[in-house]
Amino acid sequence: MTELLTISQIRRRAQDGFVTARLHAQVESASAKATREGKPYCEISLADACDRMTLRVWDNHPDYKLCSALQDRDFVEIDGEFAQHQQFGLEARSWKSRNLVSDEIATLLAGPPELRSKQSADSTFIIQTVATISDPRLRGMCELFLKDFGDRFRRTAAARNYHHARRGGLVEHTAQMMRVALVLGPLYSQLNVDLLLAGILFHDAGKLWENHLPEDGFTMGFDERGELMGHISIGLELVNTLWRKLQTEENGRAWENLAPPSEDCRLHLLHLIASHHGDMQFGSPVYPKTPEAMALHYIDNMDARLEMFAAGYLTAKPLTDRIFDRVRPLPGNLVKSLEKFVVSEK
Repeated sequence: MTELLTISQIRRRAQDGFVTARLHAQVESASAKATREGKPYCEISLADACDRMTLRVWDNHPDYKLCSALQDRDFVEIDGEFAQHQQFGLEARSWKSRNLVSDEIATLLAGPPELRSKQSADSTFIIQTVATISDPRLRGMCELFLKDFGDRFRRTAAARNYHHARRGGLVEHTAQMMRVALVLGPLYSQLNVDLLLAGILFHDAGKLWENHLPEDGFTMGFDERGELMGHISIGLELVNTLWRKLQTEENGRAWENLAPPSEDCRLHLLHLIASHHGDMQFGSPVYPKTPEAMALHYIDNMDARLEMFAAGYLTAKPLTDRIFDRVRPLPGNLVKSLEKFVVSEK
């Protein structure tokens, strides 16, 4: 039987030539189209847990009728040859298709084992890191968020396109940002690490409505709240809502004499969310005005861009052995890193 690969694995191997493989994916969209000469074809957007590709089915293909009948969110297998097209990117040639059965669908939705393992470890790391926050107000906010929205959080992408744009991508992004913050904390004594960690957890919390994926698919839908408010505004509202929920009579009394004052704590957390894009032209209503806000902005930006490099080395068109085509929004072509020095055992 032909080897079963993910879209990313096929894309990686196709950089060296034709790849014969089976692919399991969900139909994001299927539409009838025609060339300028009037020749009909079907264009199908396919997605799995890590990547997506477009399949063009011409009217003389044996499976044209089957593919023309596909509906959004159907699950299919494509078995055949794959290659990188100079204009269209990854494409399939000499292939056949069939619908997936229920067991295959469940396996596909769960994602490849290595991704499941990574996201599970990242989720555990976030929970463990939150437990180390010493400020009871910030720790309580984070724990309440994970309790009330944990399942949704674990299905949310960090972005629609540029970085961590996959189910669970926000968990990966958040965990890596927390790791960086824990390294920076001892180096910069002016940083309130409790506040920085809470800000990292909440900075993209509004994306639970902007970039949320359903339990049974890989397609990010559109949410009216996300469209009308945007993730920064939603994140601010969410923090205020959770803060009020925590302000029970018992907590209110317990927090009365804490330093810094509780209202200052809430205000600084809101500032981290509001300013994390770093500049008003990129959507933040204010600039970063505290050390924690500035650190959050740069940690966020760095992790997003390094993820773009990592993905670009796997998906971008190779221009030479070490140079790859530009991946937006990065400013130019990608060049491979210098290999790490290895100490000789001699």
